[in-house]
Amino acid sequence: MEPVDNILALLVRKAVKGDSSAQSQLYQQFSKAMFNICTRMTGNYTSAEDILQEAFIIAFKNIKQLKEPLQFGGWLKRIVVNECIRNSKYQIKWQEWDEQFDERAEDETTEWWKTVDIEMVHRQIKILPDGCRQIFHLYIFENYSHKQIANALSISESTSKSQYHRAKQLLKERISKQLALNE
Repeated sequence: MEPVDNILALLVRKAVKGDSSAQSQLYQQFSKAMFNICTRMTGNYTSAEDILQEAFIIAFKNIKQLKEPLQFGGWLKRIVVNECIRNSKYQIKWQEWDEQFDERAEDETTEWWKTVDIEMVHRQIKILPDGCRQIFHLYIFENYSHKQIANALSISESTSKSQYHRAKQLLKERISKQLALNE
């Protein structure tokens, strides 16, 4: 037997062989981070729990397809994000946002939110309308392009862009209002 330098690699190899203890340890190690992704994308604790469980079932069912055990975390994250997207296709009614915007004419203070308490930003992201929140998360946290978002969610690229713009606008308005109340 070859020496294993990495506990993660060992756990993944055992999980591939069906070791439920190894699967449990992988769940313990990754579930909190994956749950955070689910809650950010769904905005709903119950849906996030359901999606998380489904993602782990899919992961353990398909773990033999993972070529490099040390890439388990990234592989699992893709499964979680894809399950969130799949779930949103049935939950979110997409509508084109009518208000026009010019991407070039955005505020010179585009990154105003970087000076605000991150917890306040996270609270406000959680209460964005479903479509805005989903697209904002995919674009900002998962680094999807608008084209990738459009393909994943079966929407137009302009819908993705307008929902992202709307999310930024709502965040700025709500956080500015919150800051004014705190003064």
